[in-house]
Amino acid sequence: MNIPPIGFSGLGISPQILAVLTKLQFSEPTPIQAKSIPVMLERKDMIGVAQTGTGKTLAFGIPLLQLSTHPGQKLVVLPTRELALQVYEVLEKIGKPLKVISAVLIGGESMYRQLQALKRQPQIIIATPGRLVDHLEQKTITLQRVDTVVLDEADRMLDMGFAPQLRRILSVVPTQRQTVLFSATMPENIVKIARQYMQLPIRVEIAQQGTPAERVSQELFFVDKPHKQLLLEKLLKQYTGTVLLFSRTKHGARKLNMLIKKWGHSSAEIHSNRTLAQRTKALQGFKSGQYRILVATDIAARGIDVKDISVVINYDLPDSPSDYVHRIGRTGRAGTTGHAITLATPEQKSDVLAIERLIRGPLPRAKHPDMPAATAVAMPQPVPAGVKQFTQDRKNNPPQFGRNSRRRSRPYRGDNNNREHGQWGGNPHNRGHHAPGDTHAQRPSARHVRSV
Repeated sequence: MNIPPIGFSGLGISPQILAVLTKLQFSEPTPIQAKSIPVMLERKDMIGVAQTGTGKTLAFGIPLLQLSTHPGQKLVVLPTRELALQVYEVLEKIGKPLKVISAVLIGGESMYRQLQALKRQPQIIIATPGRLVDHLEQKTITLQRVDTVVLDEADRMLDMGFAPQLRRILSVVPTQRQTVLFSATMPENIVKIARQYMQLPIRVEIAQQGTPAERVSQELFFVDKPHKQLLLEKLLKQYTGTVLLFSRTKHGARKLNMLIKKWGHSSAEIHSNRTLAQRTKALQGFKSGQYRILVATDIAARGIDVKDISVVINYDLPDSPSDYVHRIGRTGRAGTTGHAITLATPEQKSDVLAIERLIRGPLPRAKHPDMPAATAVAMPQPVPAGVKQFTQDRKNNPPQFGRNSRRRSRPYRGDNNNREHGQWGGNPHNRGHHAPGDTHAQRPSARHVRSV
């Protein structure tokens, strides 16, 4: 039996799994794998923090496969369908020779097919939060046998609004269990989950939170908004390898994909408006080389693992600085080098500074030789004291009469006696606006009479 070098064999992994790893040409563990695997095999709760692209899937996948020889189910919860399918493929590749059965439960796929998979009594269940809760509500699954729970990209799940589903899932699994969190960042809301649902977790941190992948070179272009498409066209001609292009919105991704095709490039799009079949086809086409460019929203920031992506282009800045780290981590994976390009408008300088604070370093500025320089944004001039005071006075004491006062505002509400008679107070000659001294006995305008 061929055994890998001391790297994997010294982590307590069974000989059967070591043989499969050798066959699949996994020779040396990554740092997160070397530190996480022994902790998980000891059945301890753990928080794993590592850069994206450092092998977190095998870091929890190998222990789950080895622990599957014992009674009890293992549960892996992930934020996106793509990431769930990716983990399922990895575990199937290693687990099939070991006769470990896995099932994947994701939205957008036939419930009948998932029910058939559950009938096989899988040792490992891989699921997205929404679909898993659907099965719980329909009573098609029970989690009473689960003894290990892995929450991968837990911070992303909270960002996507899955907190209620996570609480529901963690409330129905047995309290005596092993709980493991993996992510590239560990914000305060994840720490709260750790305090509530974990018992003395061991923290395994390979890099500081927000640290970008070491082998990824970065570049920032400040460009006026009308010139962004022109710059993108020039960059796509300059970089001829595979390109992952990020848009902030799904509508923006669709428009960019159409534009890129007009330029003569082979491209596909992936976002939440696409069906599971369309997303799978686009991803497989990108992996196989059918499409050179994949236009995506942040659904792909942590949801795809494609080898040899030459360039990641942030056409739009992400909503969260942490998503920047995950985006550029799609290139430069598994020891290879990569490049990340970010486009920002001069108005977005504060967003760029937020990213630089997170990664603890400046983004190298660049200028394309065929592009005009970005126009600096003029800072607002201070308001003279006299004008400022006049503006404040007008705000505190708006005019009561005149042309400018005829705005539709809530009319003055009369006293309790008037309300009992179904009337609203106010000056009828002022169309609902009252002035000091008006009596509530005055007849209100018709549109201010409340029916009783």
